[in-house]
Amino acid sequence: MMLTILRLLSLILTALKLRSELALENLALRQQLAILNRRYRRPRLRRSDRVFWLLLSRCWSHWKETLVIVKPETVVRWHRKRFALYWTRLSRKGRPGRPAKDHEIRELIRKMANSNVLWGAPRVHGELLKLGIDISERTVSRWMPRRRKPPSQTWRAFLDNHVGELVSIDFFTVPTATFRVLFVLIVLAHDRRRIVHFNVTEHPTAEWASQQMVEAFCDGKVPRFMIRDRDGVYGLTFRERLKGLDIQEVVIAPHSPWQTPYVRCEYKSSHDHSGSQY
Repeated sequence: MMLTILRLLSLILTALKLRSELALENLALRQQLAILNRRYRRPRLRRSDRVFWLLLSRCWSHWKETLVIVKPETVVRWHRKRFALYWTRLSRKGRPGRPAKDHEIRELIRKMANSNVLWGAPRVHGELLKLGIDISERTVSRWMPRRRKPPSQTWRAFLDNHVGELVSIDFFTVPTATFRVLFVLIVLAHDRRRIVHFNVTEHPTAEWASQQMVEAFCDGKVPRFMIRDRDGVYGLTFRERLKGLDIQEVVIAPHSPWQTPYVRCEYKSSHDHSGSQY
């Protein structure tokens, strides 16, 4: 008896389920027919149509089988876009984020910066904290007026303008037949690309390099600028000797051998010549 009742209930539920799915299928097909019957060459989906399919996809598992007018992936994209829009609107309520600063504080920062040209953002920030104005240093640096610096000349323009007053120095290595490594110092004038001085050593030091500068310009023809790289051999003794000779150092940028092209070319030609002799 009990088994018969359970079978009867299962049959009733199945019939109701089939009837509800049939009703949903008819509803989906009718909705698509209504879209196709609109007076457009290409059917246009309204917002209500998209909402209909979003709701239908949530309550009916077989909605993809009756969807013809668009792809199922399109409905899924609508749902994700709607979900993102909902949370975007929800997060914008109450104006979150950093609190807006008064216009008076911004004007005060500009006034302090214009009145004290040597003050940077840390100094202005410290003065504001003394006045009881709680503001971050990053905000102060963003609100400070931008001072336009005079444009500096390019590296090519510097070489062209001072070619008669420029020399370059550099070291390069040469292996010998006895498996030793010699360091060669070259002093090259830029005006005629001529070698002013060179010397060889096994152990280059700042004292040895500074003595080479004295020997290179012993005739009194001292250049105004000397271009060099950032080698550690040009130590304090070397720099002090250049100051005594009234020569201004021009240090190239890190990892930029192209800024001393003439010395590099001379090194390459000398290296090729020495290699051909061996």
